[in-house]
Amino acid sequence: MTVEHTKAKFWKCALQVNPASYITYRGQNQDCSEDDYNKKLLEVCLEESIKVVGIADHGNVDSVAKIRETFNAQGVIVFPGFEIATSEKIHLVCLYPEDTSIQTLNNYLYEFDIDTSNGTKPSTKSADFILSTVIEKGGFVYAAHCTDDSGVLKQKLNNIWKNQNLYAAQIPTSLEALKEQGDQANHQILQNKNPDYKREKNIAIINAKDIEDPETLRKENATCLVKMSKPCFSSFKLAFSDSESRVRLNSDIKEKYYSRIESVRFVGGFLDGININYSEHLNTLIGGRGTGKSTLIESIRYVLKIEPISKETKAQHLKVIKQNLGSGFAELTVKSAVKHGKLYKISRRFGESPIVKDESGSISTFSPLDLLPNIEIFGQNEIHEIAKESSEQLKVVERFLNTDKIEQESGISTVKESLVTTRNNITGCSGTVILATH
Repeated sequence: MTVEHTKAKFWKCALQVNPASYITYRGQNQDCSEDDYNKKLLEVCLEESIKVVGIADHGNVDSVAKIRETFNAQGVIVFPGFEIATSEKIHLVCLYPEDTSIQTLNNYLYEFDIDTSNGTKPSTKSADFILSTVIEKGGFVYAAHCTDDSGVLKQKLNNIWKNQNLYAAQIPTSLEALKEQGDQANHQILQNKNPDYKREKNIAIINAKDIEDPETLRKENATCLVKMSKPCFSSFKLAFSDSESRVRLNSDIKEKYYSRIESVRFVGGFLDGININYSEHLNTLIGGRGTGKSTLIESIRYVLKIEPISKETKAQHLKVIKQNLGSGFAELTVKSAVKHGKLYKISRRFGESPIVKDESGSISTFSPLDLLPNIEIFGQNEIHEIAKESSEQLKVVERFLNTDKIEQESGISTVKESLVTTRNNITGCSGTVILATH
């Protein structure tokens, strides 16, 4: 079955997965076969919605083929690679495109002077050489356990930290947790606030955990979230070029109910047959003149029964709807925060009132603004009017201001209270004077 990916979303990635043999590095015996271990790994990945795994055995890639075959059959993407120690004895995880052959991976290990029979032995090559070579070959590198033993920050190697080929650094928990644990020095470095470690671009912070047991994948700090349209290596690398918006720790994202438009579809009219599923985050309409961008915006406004700000723009809005919606209708699927994340469908024909239906398909008594009370829509003509009217510009700005707080902090609220008191006193005195004259 072909799966279409039409919008970007955060995919859960486990970027330091080890094979069944890894446990022997820790002086323990593996109780299950390689095949059983791989099946268990896959089972946990599917249960935990892990879509991408990076293989990071120490200086060896013998396990990659079986893991890749098992996982790919179930739609889990595998980035083959390895973890190695540099000549400075810091650990780096090197990942490569999903179709990289085992022979090619072994060639890379040979180039780094790694003895695959003793994968934990440090390379004779420097971190700078390894970083530049991996990037040159189309790969990706992150600093493993950077704040712990064999980590670049633990070793205080600021020259390596500042290398722009190092895109990401793995930390054990979260930035906030590091600060709470008293690791203020590394907290400052990771936020790019230490001048000795200052980078041109902030490094991406990730969670990944040496997976010695499939169950370890269930831990919050064993995976991180990477925003991609299609989960693949090229999208993965691209995400790290904008890591501030596209890379997250699991601890960064808590379930929150926020209102959004999930989709819109049209039956009849100019946009007949159009069915758009929106991203959970920013969406942008791009198209030439006359392709329907304004029609789409005005149709959404019409379905939600939100009128433009002036008579002129209202008349233009209704004209657009009449010409382009015609006898057809538009339907929105929305998620409502005020209704605890429940889904509703709102549809409307020209000249009729909106119809709201709940998830069961039953007609609801809620109005569109009951579901999305704070939604704001600005059409092209409205934006032109706002640009011409200072009073309308002020209204736009006021939405972002906490007027009560500003008045309180500036003393305006105190002055207002004094004026009210003075007015009441004047009113009282006026009444007394009137009584005295009688």
